[in-house]
Amino acid sequence: MRMPFGERLRDELGTPRQVRLLDSSPRSAVWRVELADGPAVVKQLVAGAGAEERYGRELAALRIASLVQPPVVPQLLGVDAGTRVLVLEYVEHGRPRPQWEVEYAAALARLHATAREGDGDGLPGWEGPDDEDIASFLAFAAALGADVPERVEDELAELVLRLGKAAARPALLHGDPCPGNDLHTADGIRFIDFEQACLGNGLMELAYLRIGFPTCCGVTAAPEPLLAEAEAAYRTAWRAATGTDVEGDLADACAGWLIRGDALVQRAHRGTVDQLVRVMDVDWEWGTVSARERLLHRLGVVARMAGGHEELGGLGRLGAEMRRRMRARWPGLRPVPERRL
Repeated sequence: MRMPFGERLRDELGTPRQVRLLDSSPRSAVWRVELADGPAVVKQLVAGAGAEERYGRELAALRIASLVQPPVVPQLLGVDAGTRVLVLEYVEHGRPRPQWEVEYAAALARLHATAREGDGDGLPGWEGPDDEDIASFLAFAAALGADVPERVEDELAELVLRLGKAAARPALLHGDPCPGNDLHTADGIRFIDFEQACLGNGLMELAYLRIGFPTCCGVTAAPEPLLAEAEAAYRTAWRAATGTDVEGDLADACAGWLIRGDALVQRAHRGTVDQLVRVMDVDWEWGTVSARERLLHRLGVVARMAGGHEELGGLGRLGAEMRRRMRARWPGLRPVPERRL
């Protein structure tokens, strides 16, 4: 595959040498090259539905996040909007350190905090669950034979409203902060692949650690003390960067991910069918766990977090019952692994 590197980029950066194609998603092509100032990465968003939007999101997010020091993204060296090309500093990725979740959470907070007033150009607002997600989740509970507490439907409607409210200070959300999109370097973590970047409440992405990386193939479940340490590190880093406390409720964020059936499948399959209806008849592998195992883990998380929660108590009880019924129906379901691959 021929690497696009036009005359303007050559004038700015020189002629690339030692061009090597790297693995990437079907939505992009990525090369490592040598430029006069050192190694770099050339990324092209492949033509197709949504390519211009994804390019615009990634470019906007990189420009916003590049203002923070120490860096949380690779340096943006050049762009060619006509061919949807980004040229980035090459960052050497190393093996994540033990208890990497703490460093990840702090870096995520620093990334989120880079958004400033007026940064909305090129980035949409985060889209949360809606009434269809509520109906699908309750239908799944009924299909399992669970008794739905009287208040749960109202709790879920109020949850959707809370999540839909704009944060007082919107954060720059990565959109897909998965293992693999975090480069672990000697100088800290840097994030890449901002094609789904948006503005919203940072707790929706801090929740990834606890709810099991809902948009990712690699799912992990760290032990509770490590999760608590990571979440405290996030709040400390956010406060240091913004001078404010984190707004919102992490239990709400986790519950929001629980009721989204599309968070059980890869991006290409989202919005196609009701995945919670489908999971009653078929289980499917995606990365480290199956769809039912993802769902079992999320139900357990929300049941624990919402157990004594004033606004989610009914959902907590329902989640615990749904989890028991899933284990009885499918006794071979495995726990989510504690360590990332």
